[in-house]
Amino acid sequence: MKDILTVSEFTLKEMLRRKSFIISTIIMMILIVLGFNIPNIIKIFSNDNELYAGSKILVTDNDNIFEGKLENLNKEELGYNIMVKNSSFKEIKKNIENNKIEAGIIVEKNDNTINFRYIVNDTMAMMPEDLSKALEDLYTNIQISKLNLREEQIKQITPEFTTVVEQTEEVKGNTLVITLLSCLLFYAIYFCAYQVSSSITTEKTSKIMETLVTSTSPRTIVIGKTIGIGLGGLIQMVILLLTAVLSANLFLDKAALKLVLTSTQISPINAILMFIFFILGYYLFALIYALTGSTVSKPEDIQAANTPVAFIAIAGFYLSQSIISTPVGGLTTLACLCPISSPFAMPFRVMMGLSSWQEIILSLIILIITILIVAHIAIKIYSNAILNYGAKTSFKDLIKLYKAK
Repeated sequence: MKDILTVSEFTLKEMLRRKSFIISTIIMMILIVLGFNIPNIIKIFSNDNELYAGSKILVTDNDNIFEGKLENLNKEELGYNIMVKNSSFKEIKKNIENNKIEAGIIVEKNDNTINFRYIVNDTMAMMPEDLSKALEDLYTNIQISKLNLREEQIKQITPEFTTVVEQTEEVKGNTLVITLLSCLLFYAIYFCAYQVSSSITTEKTSKIMETLVTSTSPRTIVIGKTIGIGLGGLIQMVILLLTAVLSANLFLDKAALKLVLTSTQISPINAILMFIFFILGYYLFALIYALTGSTVSKPEDIQAANTPVAFIAIAGFYLSQSIISTPVGGLTTLACLCPISSPFAMPFRVMMGLSSWQEIILSLIILIITILIVAHIAIKIYSNAILNYGAKTSFKDLIKLYKAK
């Protein structure tokens, strides 16, 4: 156990000191910050005539067509800052040029037609549909109120139409958030595991491996390296998650942030399951990458050796995405039980409220058994191939290495 901890500590320190680790972490932190600033960036670089949340719009009703009730538009939560004031076209134009407002609307009535003069710098700009509908609804309600109709009659004239999509089984959680979390988990598992292969091949090239195998057993090296790199990956994920949380609180609209948090459905049990499947999924792919890393002797051969494993990982990820589009069905069950996809699929099926404990336990048992089988094969081949500095190992060579004593 002491040797495993020693190898893990050595591997973790080496990983944290790598320029690739530091640079990739910084780049991803920058991308996260930029991602959370997309609404603000759009606001800065958007056309002056494109309305965004909080835009100031001056509405003028010189003929009192709306009978002084235009202020009610601000109660509709349209996202715009509606200002009501009697103004001329020249006054509105001047306010737009001085950046006091983003747009203006002059309400005019001609016989039975009500015109909305939408004033902006560019005539190609269109009046926002939600604002136009809000004005139409407000005028309709004003006219209905003059008819002295009973409440039941008004409801018959202006019913509320809603559309609700329902599935045969109850699905919880925000699918967009679940998809993003799935991508993050795939990145964490795949790229952290990939580092195992790179680390082993690099040490073979620098002859460090010869010192390691004389000091401890190959089994200890495999376990220690996978643990050390896994801890490095966890540290990177924690840094990125903290960056995301801080960016969300600093740059996102509070209402939008609250909506995302309330729709995420991440309970403590879900978080624990995500962590367990992350560890097991990482360890499965890390062991496979340890095997491929031990079979090559040149860093430039790593990519070719890892290509089959990359296809397996990507296939597992895309198989898990069937849960997003089809939460129930045979393909979804396969994704949750298949060991190459269950680390990505099962936690999010749980978040949707569709998995029983029997399914979760069965998925874990299959994944653990697969890890034990892969670990046995990987350590056996690793032990026989680690000091091989010859040509690239073929599939037949791998079988011979596994059978060798």
